Amino acid sequence: MSRRDTPLSQSPGFLGAAARFWQRSYASDYVGLAILIAGWIVLQLHGEPFHRMFSLDNLSIQYPHAEVERVSVTWLFIYAGAVPLGTLVAWAFIVRPGAHKSHVTILGWFISLILTLFITDLVKNAVGRPRPDLIARCKPEPGTPDHQLVTYEICTETNHHVLHDGWRSFPSGHSSFAFSGLGYLALFLSGQCHVFRPRTDLARVLLALAPLLGAALIAISRCEDYRHDVYDVTTGSLLGLLSAYSTYRRYYPPLRSSKCATPYTNPGDSANGFSKLKDEEERISGAGEFELDDLTAESDEGVESRPLHTRG
Repeated sequence: MSRRDTPLSQSPGFLGAAARFWQRSYASDYVGLAILIAGWIVLQLHGEPFHRMFSLDNLSIQYPHAEVERVSVTWLFIYAGAVPLGTLVAWAFIVRPGAHKSHVTILGWFISLILTLFITDLVKNAVGRPRPDLIARCKPEPGTPDHQLVTYEICTETNHHVLHDGWRSFPSGHSSFAFSGLGYLALFLSGQCHVFRPRTDLARVLLALAPLLGAALIAISRCEDYRHDVYDVTTGSLLGLLSAYSTYRRYYPPLRSSKCATPYTNPGDSANGFSKLKDEEERISGAGEFELDDLTAESDEGVESRPLHTRG
């Protein structure tokens, strides 16, 4: 029995087979993904934000409401969703890295996005921070006092989404989504291009940084539209990047590892299940970081193996 096997997985019959399948596959990842999707859908259908009281003379929430956003929700899903996914799918078709590597790469990307969406919307509704354009959304009824705290009940806006979305400022959803989808792509490209390898050419570094630049521009646009302030955008960006990094590291070694381009072994590839996976993680982690000496040795080996040509 391996270190991760349980008595149930050793038992015969359906339960034993189900337990072994659970231990030696990514079934738990898909179950977790399904739970996150269900939770996010519930938040979308039934989640209402906490409505903080506000004052009409608060200058920080008196910015105009932009009817047309620089990056709409549709374009956000294209830039930070369709583009990274299309890139990963195209890479899988062109490079043909194998079923396991393609599977964990795209699965990790999906988990990163859904996890970010769920956490962001959950925090948005719990905090209930007013947006910079709240008063323009609210359209307070005439005669509302300027110098005292009021509730959303003084608002005359009839569009439910426009009004209540005014209390979903923290953190920025555009920023977290952008850095989750594009940030994951940046981490993947960094690993495949070995950007932390000494003397890596600048072209590879710029290629890996390009998705982060796109995510930053999306985040900045939220301040330009007065949908968020710098605090909202910064927190959302960090949330998305942290989600992308934590998800990426579940399937790939650290970027400073010499094996960073190779994902951890599929737990179902051996009879020992996750015990074999644990050994593989330890082997890759123990492989060490990139060293200049390694590159020098590789260069020396190349020179030594080069055949000598003599005149004759």
